[in-house]
Amino acid sequence: MSVAQFFSASGPLSELIKGYQPRQPQLEMAQAVSQSIKDTSALLVEAETGTGKTFAYLAPALVHGKRTVISTGSKNLQEQLYLRDLPLLLNASGFTGVIALLKGRNNYLCLERMNRFMLQSHQQDTNLLADLVKVKTWSASSEQGDIGELAELAEDADIIPLVTSTNDNCLGRDCPSYDDCYLIKARKRALEADVLVVNHHLFFADLAVKDTGFGELIPDADVYIFDEAHQLPDIASQYFGESLSSRQLFELCKDMDYVYRAELRDMAQLGKACDRFKSSIQELRIAFNVDKGSGSWRDKLRDEQMKQAVARFMEAMQLVYEVAKLGLNRSEVLDHCFERLVLFKSQFEKLLSVDKAGFSYWFDCNRMQFSLNITPLSVATRFASEMAKRPAAWVFTSATLAVDQKFDHFAQLLGLADAQALLLKSPFDYAQQSLLAVPRFLPEPGGKNLAPVLAKLLAPIIAQNKGRCFFLCTSHYMMNELANCFRELLDLPVLVQGEGSKQALLNEFIDSGNALLVATGAFWEGIDVRGQGLSLVIIDKIPFASPDDPLLKARMEDAQLKGLEPFQHVQLPQAVITLKQGVGRLIRDVEDKGAVIICDPRLVSRNYGNIFLNSLPCMPRTRDLTKVTEFLQHLD
Repeated sequence: MSVAQFFSASGPLSELIKGYQPRQPQLEMAQAVSQSIKDTSALLVEAETGTGKTFAYLAPALVHGKRTVISTGSKNLQEQLYLRDLPLLLNASGFTGVIALLKGRNNYLCLERMNRFMLQSHQQDTNLLADLVKVKTWSASSEQGDIGELAELAEDADIIPLVTSTNDNCLGRDCPSYDDCYLIKARKRALEADVLVVNHHLFFADLAVKDTGFGELIPDADVYIFDEAHQLPDIASQYFGESLSSRQLFELCKDMDYVYRAELRDMAQLGKACDRFKSSIQELRIAFNVDKGSGSWRDKLRDEQMKQAVARFMEAMQLVYEVAKLGLNRSEVLDHCFERLVLFKSQFEKLLSVDKAGFSYWFDCNRMQFSLNITPLSVATRFASEMAKRPAAWVFTSATLAVDQKFDHFAQLLGLADAQALLLKSPFDYAQQSLLAVPRFLPEPGGKNLAPVLAKLLAPIIAQNKGRCFFLCTSHYMMNELANCFRELLDLPVLVQGEGSKQALLNEFIDSGNALLVATGAFWEGIDVRGQGLSLVIIDKIPFASPDDPLLKARMEDAQLKGLEPFQHVQLPQAVITLKQGVGRLIRDVEDKGAVIICDPRLVSRNYGNIFLNSLPCMPRTRDLTKVTEFLQHLD
């Protein structure tokens, strides 16, 4: 069966989907994907919302019967593909191969850690114990061991990291529960699958594992498809670099302390060395001298307090190393801890050699923790070489890949010089369904008291719209300021990111039917509210990345060294893609209608404003907020 027949009005989809109608952009994308599979070539596709890109890339892969790896941007998208979209298309295409879903290891119950935690349960608080009982009861009947199956457990429950493993603390083949390990079984299913659904983090973790020569997580395939591909450059940077966090170090101390107390009670010196090591980690955190934020590790290392903290940290680490070495071959857990310690020691030494060109050395802190990072400024050469090792079709798609109708920025970031490109407009009628406003007389961002000004101006419109509004902010500070203002001005429910889990807030927003949700990064993409439950999206300003971001700074310096204009080649394209994601929250279906307000006069006062406007869907525009009010009044 050809792709055209598959998507025709009388094709198999028409029999399975009530009211199915062919969409020309969807067919164009499917045909381009099909050609890429035939040619084993690379393809870039920006498909605006409503194109139906999921079916457009899945169907050709199934029709051709090729071994396929599909990588998505999030766990939720993975589950939607695996549980909803793939079963329908398997039925329509007659594909008889094996499909599998593989998540990151922290999604699977670790039986060994659960059993070990149960032995220490008498030391734990009652909430943890209640959740432990839930996990233990569920584990008796679970086949997959996917923690996500346990609906009554919160996404951010404290028990989860205690009963799942990390790369660092997994005992591998030395684990007593290895034969029953849910993760190992999931990986085995993945390696045998004809169609495998993973996420971007897992895909790049697999490349890192293959690099070390320690096996693989994901099989080689004939077709690689990346949905939400705009996320790839930043995620690739994380995995092609190195990172060491205080969480990893504290976890190591905790595991070694367990060995001393449970297995090697004659090694009191190990407990003392661990205590000293923990103190040195805490001292290192204090030496950053900031409550939270990120910055240059290269600059921080010049600070005298940091130099002293680093020296004490290295002494404490060396002491733990010497003491732990004395207990080798007496405990499998200690042997594994020693391997981790050696790795962390080596990583920290690399982190002290901050003069290697082409990398950014940076730190990130919150109130209790810190991480140290080495990140490559460009992943293009490395990613292109990984593609060259695997002759296959490589398909990259998203609703937001192009900047000013061109793919140059994304292609350069990933080294996709020879890729074919396809730009598909949405079948939605934006001229009738939407309105874009950039209000007059607003102060430029960065001025004092901007939040009260915006809240006073926009509260009447939000109230008249009966909420049903996302206010997307570019910083936590602005988010909290606006939330406080709106809670004084509005009688509607005002929901704020961070005051509940992402899914809980979204459910509350939908259920209430009249709420304002004030949010930042987490709600700019991957959120799908269809119908008139969301008819107004407000954005505080153009989402330029913070100039204090150390990785951004390093990339801008690198662009300057190459003779490029940093703003034009680094900051601007990134902000365009982020703005497109935010605006894309509004129109999610053919029946949706609503308005977008962007509170940033630079869209019309600066030359670069046209690049943003030309990159957005073709929405009617206005500077007059009364027209927004009138437009919204006619929606009900």
